[in-house]
Amino acid sequence: MKKVITYGTFDLLHYGHINLLKRAKALGDYLIVGVTTDSFDISRGKLNVQQSLMERIQAVKDTGLADEVIPEEYIGQKIDDIRRYHIDVFAIGSDWEGKFDYLKEYCEVVYLPRTANISSTKLRQENSGIRLGIIGYEPMVEKFIQESRYVGNVELSGIFQPPIKQEQLSDGLLLHEKKYAGSLTVYETLQELLDESDAVYVVTSPDKRAWYSQKALEQKKHVLCESPVALEKEGALFLTRLAKEKGCVFLEAIKTAYFMAFNRLVLMAKSGEVGNIKAVEATCTQMTSPPVGYQKGGFGSMAVWGPFGLLSVFSILGADYKKCDMVTYQTKNDQDLFSKINFLYANAAASVKTGIGVKSEGELIITGTKGYIYVPSPWWKTDYFEVRYEDFTQNRRYFYKLDGEGLRYEIAAFSRAIQNGVNTGCMDEKITASISSVMEQFYDKECPNHDFIS
Repeated sequence: MKKVITYGTFDLLHYGHINLLKRAKALGDYLIVGVTTDSFDISRGKLNVQQSLMERIQAVKDTGLADEVIPEEYIGQKIDDIRRYHIDVFAIGSDWEGKFDYLKEYCEVVYLPRTANISSTKLRQENSGIRLGIIGYEPMVEKFIQESRYVGNVELSGIFQPPIKQEQLSDGLLLHEKKYAGSLTVYETLQELLDESDAVYVVTSPDKRAWYSQKALEQKKHVLCESPVALEKEGALFLTRLAKEKGCVFLEAIKTAYFMAFNRLVLMAKSGEVGNIKAVEATCTQMTSPPVGYQKGGFGSMAVWGPFGLLSVFSILGADYKKCDMVTYQTKNDQDLFSKINFLYANAAASVKTGIGVKSEGELIITGTKGYIYVPSPWWKTDYFEVRYEDFTQNRRYFYKLDGEGLRYEIAAFSRAIQNGVNTGCMDEKITASISSVMEQFYDKECPNHDFIS
């Protein structure tokens, strides 16, 4: 029996894919098709894949051309597969001409002609282009602009920066008219931006995000909003309900939630890899000033860093805590420089430490009855973590590719959610509401569980 193998993402399966599979099938008696996994796609920079791995595998099976379908998960797997399955012919599209000649040592290599003028990328660009507007300020805006360039079906439609008091501007901040002139359309009013956009990214001061998100959703614009999306739980719940009512996607933009490494460590923790989880400790600090719109507004370390720490706690332990206590060191203008939140669960405990102008080791530690998971500083840029045990010879390290600032992953997830018509992002609605609930307690001056130190 002559065995043939080919590989591909097979996203949005089209007749070009089918023609390639037919040609590969004709080269032998038995065709094996490798479908790249989501994590491998991401590691290769393919952030705008629209369908899940299972959807893509099923689509290939449904063609009836593949005798066997396998996932492709890592670099170098092709050689392993050729040996394992005793492959006679490796077939791939002609756009890879010469790239796989190194496999000729193991089997015959055939480059198949592609169907002209058709590709998944072209389909996404022609049918799924998203005009994305920005509402907000630096420094996140500049990072967002740079990262959006890596998501193929997203086109920035412009920016609207709400009026802000001069005393709230950082020293040396360039006016947006000068900064974006010639590179990004600057709109004088929110309505002008909404008229030219299918979706918006909201990164204003925390007290204004819910209002701008609401205005966008009311006009049936999809919303990606920085965290916290609201300073009250009911505000977050209202936005979620409004999005569903309008048929829109509403996602919270905590970039860490969209990292492959973070999702892997959460799954590992919840699967019992280190036993029953007894504690989660997350620390996030910085020495630089808070972003534009925070100064003079009473927003400090908790508004900037709190959502990251809360994400780790709620993702692993859930939001059904029994007690929440807070301690804050704040300046005269009510801006918190350091805060610590302690959570008590039925069978576990957690703590979140945040600081601006206060420095500590920015690590994440997940404590279990069999061992613990350690993520070094800066853990919120998760690309590596360790699982450690009493017997150190059993310790394991996990590495995941993380490109740029990481914002491209949440933009890609937002894009996929819009394409699929559902909130398929990595942020759970319950976590979004729970983060806003903690913020509501934090900014309540009458809260009996909030102590202040000097």
